[in-house]
Amino acid sequence: MIFHSLDFIGFVIAVTALYWMLPHRGQNLLLLGASYYFYGYVHPWFLILIAASTIVDFYAAIGMDRWPQRRRFLLWLSIVSNLGMLAFFKYFNFFAENVGAALSLVGLEANPVLLRVLLPVGISFYTFQTLSYTIDVYRGQMRARTNLVDFAVFVSLFPQLVAGPIVRASYLLPQVEVRRTFSINAARTGLLKICWGYFKKLVIADNVGVIANKVFALSDPTFPILWAGVFAFAIQIYADFSAYTDIARGTSRWLGFELPENFDHPYLARSPSDFWRRWHISLSTWFRDYVYVPLGGSRHGELKWARNILVTFLLSGLWHGASWNYVLWGLYHGLLLIATRARAMMKPLRVESGVATRAAGDAPSRWPQLQHLRPLVVVLETAGMFALTLIGWLIFRETELAALVRDFTLSPFDAPGLDYRIALYLFLLALIYSLPLWVQSIWVEAGRDERGACEEERSHATWPQVALQGAACGVALAAVLVFRSTTSLDFIYFQF
Repeated sequence: MIFHSLDFIGFVIAVTALYWMLPHRGQNLLLLGASYYFYGYVHPWFLILIAASTIVDFYAAIGMDRWPQRRRFLLWLSIVSNLGMLAFFKYFNFFAENVGAALSLVGLEANPVLLRVLLPVGISFYTFQTLSYTIDVYRGQMRARTNLVDFAVFVSLFPQLVAGPIVRASYLLPQVEVRRTFSINAARTGLLKICWGYFKKLVIADNVGVIANKVFALSDPTFPILWAGVFAFAIQIYADFSAYTDIARGTSRWLGFELPENFDHPYLARSPSDFWRRWHISLSTWFRDYVYVPLGGSRHGELKWARNILVTFLLSGLWHGASWNYVLWGLYHGLLLIATRARAMMKPLRVESGVATRAAGDAPSRWPQLQHLRPLVVVLETAGMFALTLIGWLIFRETELAALVRDFTLSPFDAPGLDYRIALYLFLLALIYSLPLWVQSIWVEAGRDERGACEEERSHATWPQVALQGAACGVALAAVLVFRSTTSLDFIYFQF
């Protein structure tokens, strides 16, 4: 069942109406049944995998509490069973094809066995979600739960089941276990999220997605047309994925849950580290806490820090899909972080808050005349980071390595003038569709308080504000009806 279907809208309305008529335990039972119905709507056999993951991790955590001497064995049972299922369905063919290719290089004939198995939707998300639970129990950071229904609701909560955010057990399980009460304010802000999410998906993402798909379907695009398509894809993937998150968060608020933010206007990032604090936050923090930190983080010198960064981002790239371009995408972003840190260590002069200071070890000096250049520096840093992000999105989108090599060897001087005019048209078309996205990001960024907090939404609103928000929802839904793409595209992260 997809979010932008009438089936889903009717499903959510029916579940929400019945949900608030039930006591707490009845609500959790309804959520569990509704979530399993949602997940098995098209392919019921998917339910076997999520149920197996739920049961293994539930009893593994209980076993850690009851038999402390077997904690390590039970943790590895959880890790191997979860990652084993993920590897089998997502990476088996990739592994078999590459082993066959390696054997062929040394003169050995190999006919790898390939499986014709559909990748279960959302398996990468709920696998990481359940793993965070068993790892946290093993570390002693939370106690094992003994109510299987509550734990199964945490694993399968339908708004965020298919494409996240990846919610930690320490964050979501307490919300599942306590009694929830209906809130008009939560319903209001939830509706705002849902309307904005549908607008981003159906008006922005799907329309610019048509541009990106047509460009990447070309067998030999010229330099300007290719990069117009990359720009369109950058808009598509952000609008598409953040739209799913908005709809998930809004729907969850209708049910009394609060999910964490997963995007913080990433295209206004000014550095690679800033980008990863803003993009797919739940995944980047998962890899930070469960891969990067256990590897040693930055505690053992620069070389080991660089190694830990590369391992973390290579695994992050591989998480996205069984293809070398995703591995290269992860490697690219890891190298960006390493290069940025190396540059910062060698840079003799940096500008902070309008004050120029020498690098560590030098006496600070003040350059008041540079203060007026601060806005320009911010704009240039943001534009430069966006350009680097576009290069990454080309690696991410181009799944054939031969095509990727061709793309990076294109010359801007070989394209005819007509192609530049076509590319300008495609770029402007994508920009026009994405203007609401840029305006909202700049508006929110400008409204951050001194602590860096985001004033995107208020817990309470006056009646004029409520009326304005209602009108905004109406405009968004009207735009969906008038400007939505005639080509309906699946959410991009469904394939991961």
